[in-house]
Amino acid sequence: MTDRTVRPGVMPLPGDTAQASSSRKGLALTLIALAQMMVVLDVSVVNVALPSIQGALGFSASNLEWVVNAYALTFGGLLLLGGRIADKYGQRRTFMAGAALLTVSSLLGGLAQDQAWLLSARAAQGVSGALIAPAALALLTSTFAEGAERNKAMGVYGAVSGIGGALGNVLGGVFTDELSWRWVLFINVPIGAFVLAAATRAFRESRPAGGRLDLPGALSVTAGMSLVVYGLINAASHSWGSTGTVVPLAVGGALLIAFLLIEARSASPLLPLRIFRNGNRSSAYAIMLAVGSALIVLFYFLTLYIQIVLRFSPLKTGFAFLTFAVGAAVFATLSSAVVARVGPRLLLSVGTLVSAGGMFWLSRIDADSAYFGSLFGPLLIAGSGIGLCFVPLTLAAVAGIRGEETGISSALLNASQQVGGALGLAVLGTVAATATRHRMEKLLPGSGGAGSKSSGPVPPQVQHAVNDSLAHGYSIGFLIAGFVLIGAAVIAATVIRVSSEDAARTDVAV
Repeated sequence: MTDRTVRPGVMPLPGDTAQASSSRKGLALTLIALAQMMVVLDVSVVNVALPSIQGALGFSASNLEWVVNAYALTFGGLLLLGGRIADKYGQRRTFMAGAALLTVSSLLGGLAQDQAWLLSARAAQGVSGALIAPAALALLTSTFAEGAERNKAMGVYGAVSGIGGALGNVLGGVFTDELSWRWVLFINVPIGAFVLAAATRAFRESRPAGGRLDLPGALSVTAGMSLVVYGLINAASHSWGSTGTVVPLAVGGALLIAFLLIEARSASPLLPLRIFRNGNRSSAYAIMLAVGSALIVLFYFLTLYIQIVLRFSPLKTGFAFLTFAVGAAVFATLSSAVVARVGPRLLLSVGTLVSAGGMFWLSRIDADSAYFGSLFGPLLIAGSGIGLCFVPLTLAAVAGIRGEETGISSALLNASQQVGGALGLAVLGTVAATATRHRMEKLLPGSGGAGSKSSGPVPPQVQHAVNDSLAHGYSIGFLIAGFVLIGAAVIAATVIRVSSEDAARTDVAV
């Protein structure tokens, strides 16, 4: 028998190298998928637990949005900086630092005893996501060869991105109902520990690049977006002319203008503004903003509607979203398989239109709707449409871009989704709250638009009026989200110009 042991000074046989390489790549793809799953889950896994979190820590209806937005804003606002950190200090090192921070912040979040504690932990989770996401995409690029191998890995990555949101709702329901809302945060601890332990075996460290970190740019864009979102959320409980609304909006807007000035004058900008000169990339970012806003509105509003109006348990609520996950998974896989033949424009146009149809259907909900009659179909349709979008969006964002800017382009695409989600929830949450308050004042004159909470038993007719008002507010939110997706479909159909030939040649892994 041939001695196949690799000894010092002896070259390994070709079979040994191929087997080792295949094993390492399999582990690398597993870790990238797990890391991306953690990042995506953290956006949605808390959704089903929101009513339980609200009851346990005493959040108001408007402040509850910050459990979602504290993560989305730090994630989206710092993603570009995370990409620069990965370039400057090494992709594997950045990936592992992000995984370590996510593990620790998830543990601390699960132990939270008050609102500030939980929101701080959620913000730290967002910072960790901003480190993990661009580093994971860069590691995927450096680990898998361009062509069929990398496209297959991208298919897995795209499927994880597509189903992660819905899977988060399912897992959130299971943990909240069977254990505690705290376990929707604890879930990352064992996964993060495994990713950390295996990362050094799966990935080689990249060569650090030069350049400075644009901290002023990162701080100004993150603070600016946070203040704008705060002002929009404040308008839901106060007025558009109140100090708590006007001042944050004005200061936030000024900081965002300052960010653009900083980037225009910086020698090493966080966001090279020339990226937006390409119509395909600018359109991809705009479409992702729309998709991100629609996704967060769907998960956030439907979670509250299903639990408060339909009276589902957290477990049952989680599984109610499984329909969305199935549609997203199936069509994300299909999208990855056909995008090189049909090009991204067709898939994006169809995907956003289909998702808009799901949103319009959801806008018909009321206090007496049933799951299979009013939710099952639109969830399947919306999930299928969203699943069609992720891979062609990535391809449109990086088609024809210079190699040194692929990382920043993909990071900006991720940032667009998170910022779109935060803005969408802030704007449509305010619209929904206003519509709910007006409906309540109409149905129960003199109630002052009071919420559904009461110190004593609520008469059935009053409870029905409350449920009707909530459903009305959510339905207005879904209707507007549908029109936002129609706008995205128009952009996809009229501006995207990546042909099927370009798609077949383009490196879609970044």
